Amino acid sequence: MSKSGSLYIERQSVFHRLDGSIKLLMLIAWTFFAFAFLDARVFLAMIALGLVLLRISKLPAKAVWPLLLFIFIFTLFNSAFLLLITPEFGSKLTGTYTRAVGIGFYAITYETIFYCITLSLKYISIMPITILFLFTTHPSNFASSLSRIGVPYRVAYSVSIALRYIPDVKAEVENIINAQEARGVAFKKGDAGIGTRLKNYATVMVPLLLSSFNRIEVVSNAMDLRGFGKNKKRTWYHRKKYTKLDISLAIVSFVVLALSIAIKVVVGAVYWYPF
Repeated sequence: MSKSGSLYIERQSVFHRLDGSIKLLMLIAWTFFAFAFLDARVFLAMIALGLVLLRISKLPAKAVWPLLLFIFIFTLFNSAFLLLITPEFGSKLTGTYTRAVGIGFYAITYETIFYCITLSLKYISIMPITILFLFTTHPSNFASSLSRIGVPYRVAYSVSIALRYIPDVKAEVENIINAQEARGVAFKKGDAGIGTRLKNYATVMVPLLLSSFNRIEVVSNAMDLRGFGKNKKRTWYHRKKYTKLDISLAIVSFVVLALSIAIKVVVGAVYWYPF
């Protein structure tokens, strides 16, 4: 966590020098492009390019890889859930049926397994650009950028606050878990079974919500005392002019966004199955 209380990590890279609104536009274009396809080859290429961009950003691996690992594990659970609920959905997309495993009438097909892999790759392909946006964008810079492109400053400041308080929520979760462990509640592997541990993690939500509501009230009162929202416009301490690089990447992002929408409308997300 940076001194700003956000996920922002100070580095000297091309992405840190970009305006926050440009990085948001890149994120939107990248996401639209990913959802315009249902092709594992496209997603693998996007993942490779995303990893190269992360390398260029000079972000520390210890900050990036835990988030990537979490998303990877989440997509595995999501794929397993899809396999259990819709074991033959992939066969409906391809028109072929190749039984992989099953008991009686219940069977999981190879087509569905490949579909789940493709879907997981889609989610993973969006992560690198999301990480770049979160870890290279200072909340104040991003809020002022949103305000400059026409977003009401109340909305822009709300986004800034949300970015700032992500690490605080994470720290609050750790504090609650430590307090619960001091009372003998099991959260670690070996202390209890997985069912008990999942149930114990669920109990963290109530104190987390209560502390979050209390934090919202404190911040809201502080902003009211300072007259936030009284005027229609406001000035920003963090604001800089668009550079040639900002304009160039904005043009590229608009082209990618338009191309993605055109592909989605005209062609649709065609599912690629190589077998």
